Amino acid sequence: MADVTIVGAGPVGTLLAGELQRRGVEARLLERRPEAGDGTRAIGIHSPVLAALEPSGLTERLLAEAVRVGRGEARSRGRLLGTVRFDALAARFPFVATLPQTTTESALGADAPEPLRGARVMAVMPRDTGVVVRAAHLGRVIEFESGIVVVAGGGGARDLVYRPGRVSVREYPDRYLMTDAAAAGRTDDEVAVVHLDPDGVLESFPLPGGLRRFVAWDAPGADDEPDARAERLRLALARRGEEATAEAVQAATSFGVRRVVAPRLRNGRVLAIGDTAHEVSPIGGQGMNLGLLDAVTLAPLLAEWVRTGSAPDGELRRWEERRLRSARRAAAMASVNTRLGRPLPRTDALRRAAVRAMLAGPSGRLFARAYAMGFDADA
Repeated sequence: MADVTIVGAGPVGTLLAGELQRRGVEARLLERRPEAGDGTRAIGIHSPVLAALEPSGLTERLLAEAVRVGRGEARSRGRLLGTVRFDALAARFPFVATLPQTTTESALGADAPEPLRGARVMAVMPRDTGVVVRAAHLGRVIEFESGIVVVAGGGGARDLVYRPGRVSVREYPDRYLMTDAAAAGRTDDEVAVVHLDPDGVLESFPLPGGLRRFVAWDAPGADDEPDARAERLRLALARRGEEATAEAVQAATSFGVRRVVAPRLRNGRVLAIGDTAHEVSPIGGQGMNLGLLDAVTLAPLLAEWVRTGSAPDGELRRWEERRLRSARRAAAMASVNTRLGRPLPRTDALRRAAVRAMLAGPSGRLFARAYAMGFDADA
């Protein structure tokens, strides 16, 4: 019987497995994907996560390949509205580290066990002495018991932990287009740029290898054919003066956003972390970081539980309170960012004035700290 079974081998589950293994805890890692994904989703790692991972050596691995983004700029119609100065923060790592999620997963998995891939978990069933996990693997049903189960399989694994209707899910009407494209020869190759224009937001973040991540607001109900998506993103880039990059766009993915914060993270020997427990709009870049902080702060508590044979209930309760409080803050900020990024042709002047005021003086420093997760309860 494994000490801990972790459902989901994305960044959050992989980190937790590695942290437990380093503490001498036997961890079993299950993943429904038959192979590691080659896509890139979350790309930014914030200062509190880098600080929390430093003792394990993972921060050094991550920074070896990352771009260090020291500032972000808000622009409208080609004009600068304000600057977010991460490099002015009183933090151990005053920047946002950007790299593809696959690279992040590889670095975080250095100390983790190999996941059992192609394992689709169907049920998590608590018992008096442990938790039974039932999964489909290679065409057959497997079942085993574990002392503790942590579900980190994203929103698709939420029903393993919570009863239907127990967790409120708010679906936003907004849609976004996304691509990673070559953008060499720029003068702002280590600057994040957010274009707030009357027809919606376009975000631009540097990545290693001369690439940038572009995310643009897209009209709900627009044609979802691949060629149509790519053409709309090319037009969005061209309107912001990114003609050269627009020509390089071959494809674009489309995604929507929602807001989820579960009421609890623990039920006895079963816990939920990451997107399983909380989802926030990626417009703000905090979702993966929330989950990574869930994992790195939970690991020592689970290790103590396994070592002593007794759950540290008080510490786990305080951990749960901190992580839920942090998730609510991140969700509120993401909601504000989502609203700011919508098309506002009639009130665009008001938005520009509000952003200028928000990014000026002391409020600008507060905004930079908030964006960089400086107000997370475990920062």
